[in-house]
This record gives sequence, structure tokens and C-alpha cells, in this order.
Amino acid sequence: MRTLTKLNQQAASDVGEDSATAREAQEGRIKGDGPLARDTVEAPPHQYVHPHAQAHESAIKHVTGRAAYIDDLKAPADTLHIALGLSKVAHGRLTRLDLARIRALPGVVDAVGVDDVPGHTDIGPVFPGDPIFVEEEISYAGQVLFAVAAESYRAAREAVKAAFDADMLTLEAQPPSLDPVAAAERGEFVRPTHVQQRGDWEKALADAAHVIEGEQFVGGQEHFYLEGQACLVTPTEDEGVVVHTSNQHPSETQKLVAEVLGIALHAVTVEVRRMGGGFGGKETQASPWACIAALFCRRTGRAVRVRLPRSEDMRATGKRHPFHNRYRLGVDDTGVIQGGELTVIGDCGYSPDLSDAIVDRAMFHSDNAYSLGAARVTGHRARTHTASNTAFRGFGGPQGMMVIEAALDDIARRLGEDPLTVRKRNLYRKGHQTTRRDITHYGQPVDQTDLLHTLVEQLEASSDYWARREEIAAFNAQSGVIKKGLALTPVKFGISFTAKHLNQAGALLHVYTDGSVMINHGGTEMGQGLHTKITQVVARELGLDLSAVRISATRTDKVPNTSPTAASSGADLNGQAARDASVKLKARLFDFAADHYSADTDDMRLEDGYLIAGYGESEQRIPWGELVQAAYFGRVSLSEKGFYATPLIHYDRTVGQGNPFYYYAFGAAVSEVSVDTLSGEYQVTRVDILHDVGDSLNPAIDIGQVEGGFIQGMGWLTSEELKWNDAGQLLSTGPATYKIPTFGDLPPVFNVALMEGHPNSMASIYRSKAVGEPPFMLAISVWSALRDALASLADYRESPRLDTPATPERVLMAAEALRHPQEAP
Repeated sequence: MRTLTKLNQQAASDVGEDSATAREAQEGRIKGDGPLARDTVEAPPHQYVHPHAQAHESAIKHVTGRAAYIDDLKAPADTLHIALGLSKVAHGRLTRLDLARIRALPGVVDAVGVDDVPGHTDIGPVFPGDPIFVEEEISYAGQVLFAVAAESYRAAREAVKAAFDADMLTLEAQPPSLDPVAAAERGEFVRPTHVQQRGDWEKALADAAHVIEGEQFVGGQEHFYLEGQACLVTPTEDEGVVVHTSNQHPSETQKLVAEVLGIALHAVTVEVRRMGGGFGGKETQASPWACIAALFCRRTGRAVRVRLPRSEDMRATGKRHPFHNRYRLGVDDTGVIQGGELTVIGDCGYSPDLSDAIVDRAMFHSDNAYSLGAARVTGHRARTHTASNTAFRGFGGPQGMMVIEAALDDIARRLGEDPLTVRKRNLYRKGHQTTRRDITHYGQPVDQTDLLHTLVEQLEASSDYWARREEIAAFNAQSGVIKKGLALTPVKFGISFTAKHLNQAGALLHVYTDGSVMINHGGTEMGQGLHTKITQVVARELGLDLSAVRISATRTDKVPNTSPTAASSGADLNGQAARDASVKLKARLFDFAADHYSADTDDMRLEDGYLIAGYGESEQRIPWGELVQAAYFGRVSLSEKGFYATPLIHYDRTVGQGNPFYYYAFGAAVSEVSVDTLSGEYQVTRVDILHDVGDSLNPAIDIGQVEGGFIQGMGWLTSEELKWNDAGQLLSTGPATYKIPTFGDLPPVFNVALMEGHPNSMASIYRSKAVGEPPFMLAISVWSALRDALASLADYRESPRLDTPATPERVLMAAEALRHPQEAP
């Protein structure tokens, strides 16, 4: 080790040689006030490291800046740059657009509107309603009116500004519809209302000892991915295009680009190496920009680049759906729900997009982890003059769960019980055939109910819930201003696309003659570690070190007709497809080896870079590279495709019953907060999480997903507030006006653990469970803890209404309403 400074000598005991050397190199340079990094890959000798806990396959590239995102890609010198003309009115008409004058502006090469589209002008992903450009009717502020391609990005943006300033277009404004509840009452929907029902809910309400009712507003959320919407489109010699895009659904973008251009799908290749975040915001709403860029590419024969500024990105794209929820539930004297009705109204924006499935999932998850008894759940899809809201981590599930969690808090306050006690009484459980409380309101049995109870009980014990509850009650009794709150909330989240046909995946596996392996699959990498897990699957099946397996960019000309990377299904679907390819290739190699090495296939296995045949004295060990070389000279194919389709799932929408999910993932979180009831300011002081991932594919990545999902969910429920003015213009268009959680918002005590020893009961990839979306809803515990702290102002006899995001202003208003109930509206 090199000679260290005094500081590094003191630190040498807890870091390795490389880290100590790096610290010495940084001495004397300006640094932030954060701690210097410790080693993260190798644990101390005494500490157990899970064999599948591997670093992200691009981790080093991320931190060194070598990971290429769309704006990092080299492009031809004559590449055109695009700027968009976005509507400044939320509802109205485009009565005039002078594209000829716009094309004559300095630096402009081309400008297009709806009349310049040779193919389809509607690019709705599932249902029609999403025009690529406004034809006449304007449906939201931020809708694309026209696009400009220029020699430079600055010239393109200046041309758009000049078009508005010099009156090259005319907009006629009309009053916008911005209230989804009013829209629902008027019957203004983007899709028909849907109902799920089980049992006689009206009788359950009539016979109940207590009827609890209430309503809530659940705010939306901006995706705020670090890499905004971006793409680079280049022409091909056969009049096709190659689209490099930050995109969760390459196959859908391929289809829409082909339809807009009026060409065959095989003429369009879409490539995605990685995204700088997606969270659902690039599932459907990355396609319009690719379509516009491809249109310019075909018209000019030049490469075209699109990158939306943050403010335009936020105005032009949809968000998480805001929801208005209502509930009326009948409960017995112990607080157990007997039945009732729930209504959820999703604010879908101006068009269907994915809202049908999103509101469906909100309905599916309006029970969360609790039996509703005899219940009816109704879901409305309201149309408003805002950007079409879209997929976001949880896909409606979090908004649906909020309604039942609010109700359980209210039940507990009405009966004078601790909310955790009431929650535990209502958890799904095995019961008698006549009183089954393990079947959802949409008819699916809940498997692993024992695991749900075990998980909650383990977290209850490990977090010292009851001891802390006593301490908090004593603190609140003597503290007049600062009030503490505590809440434990569970999560039950269904895993599968609710559109059955999307539950399929493909993979393409190549083994080269030096023994190295390349895997490609239909999933996309948005930082969540999907590619890492897929390479681990292939390495595991072929008995190789992870370094021997590499993954390539997701491309539509390698694996066609892929599903979006969404619904937490990326590893489940693509992992099984990659495993299928690996197993088939392995079987082919075993058959070859049986003849070539005179061995029995029943005794063959791939381990540690060797083909091992037989046992004991008769064992043969053939190096992997030698096996591959021999197979090549034996003219054995070293390439294989894999495919997987999720079994056993079905849902009959005509009756609102079925098994839409392959399995459920569970989790629970305990959050503690401290609230200043005179200002509404608060802190999340401690969080304990126990999450179920089955037999984890990669615990290191899974824990990161749990932590990140929780913090993102906490932001949704507390600080991330979307604001529009009365004219329907978005006011929160950047980090100055839209507040995502920061480092300082992390709870000082943040304990995260994965549930061990409980493999998935269904035949998922190595009995693992999905981990992308379920942890997001663990953050509901923060919102419930805020309500708990506020309830202390009324001696825990009343549960305050606290809409989300629970900003300090909303918390303060809720506190004032409890202090002065007679003044409440």
C-alpha cells in the first residue's frame, strides 16, 4: 500500500487498498459534506454475502460517466434538432397555422403539422384519442401543435418562439374542464365505468353494527426521471429508420412509427440500451417523440435528435392519475369489515392512454391486504382537459390502496382501538368454506395468507411497535406542540399484466467459439437492474462466472413483439425466457457431449466453467471453452431462442371476476413521524421495512429497489404537489416548483430487510418475486403515521381527513380542523 496521509491511515482499517488510494488522491480537493465512500462490493471476512448479491452490470459505467444515454450517442454532423410548438391553452381550437412562414425562419430546415403525416395521425397506444399533432380541437395546455427541425437546437427553439410571437398561428380558447368529480357526474369518461362485486354488499351494510364512510383526494405525481424524453433517429438505405430511444416499450414504438410513416414494421428498428429512469413515464409517452423525429428523418433523409427541456417534458406528458375515492363500509363491534361499497374516480386527462387498465388495477387493489367481505367496487375514468395521465410505478394500485387504509384508520378511531390491531383483524386469512376471507372481491383466492400474517408479526416485533406506541402516547400527552405518530401498514400487490396478452417474453442467446455468451431479451433497463438479473440467470444455468455473460441493447430486430417493461414483470417474464433459451441450449450440448465424450446425459451438469459428467472415479471434467469449441467443430448450433408465457391467469371483464394475477407479493412498513402542529412541518424519524421477494434473484438490487420505491412513494404522499391554474396550465414545471425527496428527507433510522425462507408458491423464476412496484406502497405508512400524530390532538377519538400530498400546509389545516371542529366547513 502506498504511504498514506494521517487521515487515510486512520481510515485504513475500514477500507480496502483501492479506496484508501482514492481517498489520498482526493485530499485537498473541494468535497461535499457527505462521508467518503466505503467499499461496497466486498464485505468484511466475518460478514455473510449472499451468493446472488451482485453489483449492477453498469454500475462502474454509471459512476464514471461511461454509460451512454440518448444524448451521449454520437450523431452525424448534419443531424437536425427538433423543437415543439406546444399549446398554451387547455381547451379550444387551432384555427390557423402558417407552416410556410415557420419554414422560412433562420436555420429552419422543415416544419410539420398534422397534414404532413403520411400515415396514421392517431397514436393512441390501446384506444384511439391521441393525435400526433392537433388537427383542430385542443385538449390540454402542452399538446403538440407543430414541430420544427433546424440546423441547431437553439435555432429550432427560437423558431418556435418566433412562431408564437409573430402570430403565425391562432388559438381560440374555451373554458377547460378540470374537475374529475364534476366530469364523472356529467358522464364525461374516456372509457366506460367498470364494476367488481362479490356478495350482497347492501345487506352487509344494513346488518352492520357500525357504518364508516369517508372520502379522500389522492394527488398525482410527476415521473421526474433524470433523463428526460429523448430519441435519435437515423435513416437506413432501404428507406427505413433506426430509432434510439429512452423507452420502456420498444415494440409499441416500432409499431407506431411504422404506422405514422406508412411503412412496414420490418423497416423500423428500435433500440434501447438503457434509460435514465422511466417509472412508467416512458411506457407509452416516449412514442410520440420518436414518431415526430422519424417523420422528419423520412422527409429530409437526415438524422434527427429530440430532447425535451424539463419544463416542456412536464407540460407535454401525463402523470400518475390523481384519484377521488369514497367508501362506505359496514363493520362489526371488533372492527372487522363485513362489506360495503368503494368508489374510485381516476382523473385520466383528455384521452384513454392506459387509463382503462390503471383504474382497473386501482379497483383490484382497493382491498390491499384485507378482506372486504361482501363488497362492490366501482371505477370511473373521468375526462379532463389535462395531459393524458399514464403509467406510473404501481399503475393505479397505490391510489386504490389509499382508500382502504384511510378506512381502517377511521374504523380504529371510531372503536377506540389501535390501528394495527384493527388492520391485523382484517388481514386475509383462511376460513370456513361458508365464511371464506381469503377470496378477493374480484374472485381470486389469496395464496400464502400465512406468510402475510407472519411478515406483519415479525415486523411488529423487530420494530418494537408496541413499546414505541407506549412511548409515543406518553410523549404526546406532555408535548403541546410537537406530536409523534406511528403506523404499520402492509402491502399485497398482484403481479402480472392485467391485459393477458402482455404476459409473454422472448430471449435470444448466443454462445461464441471462445466460450463467451451474449444474451438479448425484450425487457428494457431503466436502472432497476433487470439486465443484471438476466445475465445472472444465464450464468446460473450454464454454470459460468458472471463475467462470461454479456447483455446487449434491447432491439426489435433481435427479439420481436415484446411487452413493455412494466407491471413489475420484467425479471419474471424475461428471466424465464432467458432460462428457457439456456435450458434448450444446455440440452443440445449435453446430447453432443454424450456422443463426443461417451458420457451419460443423466449424470451431466454445468458447474464453475466445466461440463462435469459422472461421479467419483469415473468423473469427467471438460472446460466450458473446450466443450463449445468441440460443439462448433461438430456443427452444433450455439444459438437459441427462448420464450415464456405466464400460465393460469384470466379475467372476465363482463362479470368483473377472475384470476388476473399469477401471485401476490407482500410487504410491511413501520414509519414514525414527528409533527410541529403549529406550522405543519414534520420529519420522518424512523422507518422499518420487511419485504417479501421470495427467493431473491439478487438481494443487493432488491434492497435497493425497496429503499428507492419507499422514498419515491413517500415523495408522492408528502411533498410532490402538482398545481394547475384556473386556465389549465401546469404551474409546477421544474425542480423549483415541484419537490421530489432529497438526501435530507431520508429517515435517520432506515431499517430494510428482505423476508427470508419463504419462496414463491408459484413457479416463478427460481421462486423469486417481483420487486419493482410493491415497495412503493410501503410509504403509505408515512401518511398513516401523520394521521396518527394529528389524531393525538383529539385524544385519538377522531381520524383527520388528510388529502395527499400531505404538505405542511395540508397537515396544518388538518391540525386546525381537529383543534377547532366547530369552524370546519
